[in-house]
Amino acid sequence: MPDAPAPARSGRLFLLTAALLLLGALGLWGTTRLDWASTQVEVAGHGATGAVPVAATGAQLAPALLGLAALAVAAVAAAIAVSGVVRRVLGVIVALAGGYGAYAAVAGWMRPPTASELPALVGSAAAGATTAPGATVSTTAAPLLGVLGGLLVVAGGVLLVVADRRLPRMGARYDAPGAPRRPADPERAAWDELDSGVDPTTEGAFARDRGPDGGPRPGRPDGTE
Repeated sequence: MPDAPAPARSGRLFLLTAALLLLGALGLWGTTRLDWASTQVEVAGHGATGAVPVAATGAQLAPALLGLAALAVAAVAAAIAVSGVVRRVLGVIVALAGGYGAYAAVAGWMRPPTASELPALVGSAAAGATTAPGATVSTTAAPLLGVLGGLLVVAGGVLLVVADRRLPRMGARYDAPGAPRRPADPERAAWDELDSGVDPTTEGAFARDRGPDGGPRPGRPDGTE
């Protein structure tokens, strides 16, 4: 009975893992491009006076999400290049990174900067501006995209841990289905021949000790060990 799933099933599982990581990375990156919070500031000069709106994006309020998105993308390539304990450790790291991304997005949504803090976070766009009297901070639902992205990355990391043995691996596991594998151990080869109905003491041994033309192999004058 084979100890590994069919290649097609294994490939589908890896595609699911890769899709979770890539979609999670897209969510984490996408939320950094959107406005999370906005307020009004007082400006004077440069063609504008009075109260004008300023907004802070996810990249300004939670810059770590960009790095976490890059980590999730890199994990897709790393997941197919490694296996075993290394891949499970990678899965733990990815799951923790996704969890932190979801936490950072929730924190940015639940605890936005104050009206006096936000202009400094925006940077040069509000340089020299002061908070408008009575200004309040308005928030958007954009951080929820980061929460979703972080959770998808967590799911991808968990799959790397729990399904490591069922995921494809580089090396001999990529041989064509049904291709015969020649054991390096002669005793194992003898048992395999017995399983296939060949007597290794006659047919199998004779075939191994003879060259393609039926004569002794080079280095074996009489065709024996």
